[in-house]
Amino acid sequence: MRWCWIDRFIEFEAGRSAKAVKVISLAEDYVHDYLPGYPLVPRCFVIEGLAQTAGLLVSQQFDFRLNVILAKIPRIVFFHEAFPGDVLTYVARAEFIRRDGALTSTQCLRGEELLAEGQIFFAIFEAGQQMPLFRRADFLHQLRMLRLFEVGRGPDGTPLPLPAELTEPV
Repeated sequence: MRWCWIDRFIEFEAGRSAKAVKVISLAEDYVHDYLPGYPLVPRCFVIEGLAQTAGLLVSQQFDFRLNVILAKIPRIVFFHEAFPGDVLTYVARAEFIRRDGALTSTQCLRGEELLAEGQIFFAIFEAGQQMPLFRRADFLHQLRMLRLFEVGRGPDGTPLPLPAELTEPV
């Protein structure tokens, strides 16, 4: 994740669902650059926030060791726009997670108001020989900053364990 379109997780049930929030600030350049004079969040960034929330839900099932890539958006519907000052809640639910792919249902909410909903399909595969975009330890530290391990729960309701890389002394 080169850009993070979520600020933190507020709920995380391994293999089932995740909720994350994003606070839209008037100080963010993209709200001004998209339609000059009319600051709003481009829909592609809302989709990216949904995809990151859902993708991390899927990736956790494989201990964040496999590549989880957005492969297809079978359906997405927007009902309203997002503006600076909004607090967006991204909700992702796993329809299925298999070794070769996963389907998630997603929603973006502003308070109780539904801004968008859709489905996102992810392809899952082993890392190839190419140079990775980031080190696994760096990625896990970012997930810790996003509070995933603080709010995350396993299928049995127990807290998600910290990966060994985060518990070992540096």
